[in-house]
Amino acid sequence: MRDLVAEAKVSVLIDAGQLAERVAELGQEISRDHERKDLLVVCVLKGSVLFFADLCRSISVPLRMDMLAVESYHGGTQSSGNVRFVHDLREDVSGRHVLLVEDIVDTGRTITHLVNILGKRGPASVKVATLLDKPSRRVEEVDLAYTGFEVPDRFVIGYGLDYAQYFRNLPYIGVLEGPAELLNA
Repeated sequence: MRDLVAEAKVSVLIDAGQLAERVAELGQEISRDHERKDLLVVCVLKGSVLFFADLCRSISVPLRMDMLAVESYHGGTQSSGNVRFVHDLREDVSGRHVLLVEDIVDTGRTITHLVNILGKRGPASVKVATLLDKPSRRVEEVDLAYTGFEVPDRFVIGYGLDYAQYFRNLPYIGVLEGPAELLNA
């Protein structure tokens, strides 16, 4: 696998400057919408960790942070449709305004699953902030309160998003290209 990854080509879809500008704008919107509210910002690991960190630094109102982890890709380029909970929250969400921070929403299954689970725990509200939205793949209706960018139906990597745990460290959002063995894994 490592040899195939080394041969892969990545084309830039959203550069680092565009990411920084949009994340700052989202932080301002979230701050305005959550003045005087008990805000809990939740990172959906691992893919959203870089977005989450930058977004939290852009939010000017007091907040608390927590993290959870789920899996639906299991190492490939297509969602399995089976959402598996890996790590739950430590914070109590009852009565709080929860902001789920996701890297990408495509089919909508994962985020719908999370919103439903957290909604049963008695929060004041649950909203979703996603860096990337891929509506062409949607199979579940999702209410996205904050969206960074809409992207085409391509497998995207970088800025936290991965392929088989590689490429998360890229400072931009890119599209993975060749070799064919890698893309069809």
